Amino acid sequence: MTTTETLPDTSLDTLLNTHFAGKVVRKDLTKLIKEGANVPVYVLEYLLGMYCASDDEAVIQNGLVNVKRILTENYVRPDEAEKVKSKVRESGTYKVIDKITVKLNEKRDVYEALLSNLGVKNAEISDTYVRQFEKLLVGGIWCIVTLKYHFEEDQKGSPFAVIDLKPIQMPNMDMAALFEARKEFTDEQWIDALIRSTGMEPSHFKERVKWHLLARMVPLVENNYNFCELGPRGTGKSHIYKEISPNSILVSGGQTTVANLFYNMGARKVGLVGLWDVVAFDEVAGINFKDHDGVQIMKDYMASGSFSRGR
Repeated sequence: MTTTETLPDTSLDTLLNTHFAGKVVRKDLTKLIKEGANVPVYVLEYLLGMYCASDDEAVIQNGLVNVKRILTENYVRPDEAEKVKSKVRESGTYKVIDKITVKLNEKRDVYEALLSNLGVKNAEISDTYVRQFEKLLVGGIWCIVTLKYHFEEDQKGSPFAVIDLKPIQMPNMDMAALFEARKEFTDEQWIDALIRSTGMEPSHFKERVKWHLLARMVPLVENNYNFCELGPRGTGKSHIYKEISPNSILVSGGQTTVANLFYNMGARKVGLVGLWDVVAFDEVAGINFKDHDGVQIMKDYMASGSFSRGR
């Protein structure tokens, strides 16, 4: 699968740093800061891009210290959620790193936030943030959130409120700038850049393997594309769908339901296929729908890109 050891393309490093200034990170640095935090790689890379987007080793080391400090002080571990809630209550305000999802409470005419790891529900949030970052309403965004605690008797909502919010993943994408920068790369250089973006060094692979790695990315950019990869465990088949993009979700294990995947008629909520650009299944050989019509609905959706559920 690999060729004889070759050195990475330094000219590609130069091109990337020139045309994507402030957005280039060293992929190996994510291993140094992960340290058990259940944070997607793309979130860590965003932080690295803020503090370590340089080829100066001193800047990188200083940036690593800052990123580690931010994670240590603000990342919410699910098992420490009550401790963090107490800190918010005692101090009045407190900053946390968490995935935040927003919904509209029609009865109160306010937007309310759910913080996944912290377990805080119905925290009031300004509609300014919702208008600025629409992804809050669809799937959620990892953010540095400043929470405020204010309790009153006979209070209708939660005592928690979001008073400041800063995304730590790309909240939107400037495709025009991307297309313009692409003109400065040859096809071979761009293929290598895409492979590097998944955390792999292209100089270690033959051309055939590079195309195989690119094929894994097709579902991320092509509508209604169905893809199945067979291979041994531990070969990176599902990594890209779990860690690389905030627009894909990996369903681990073989158990799922039609309500979870397509539409829950009881709750009147769209399932995963309506919320995510890519839905990937790990260990698909063991997949099992609890509903008898699940397989047929899946086949129809794969063929036409649409589905319907009758009452």
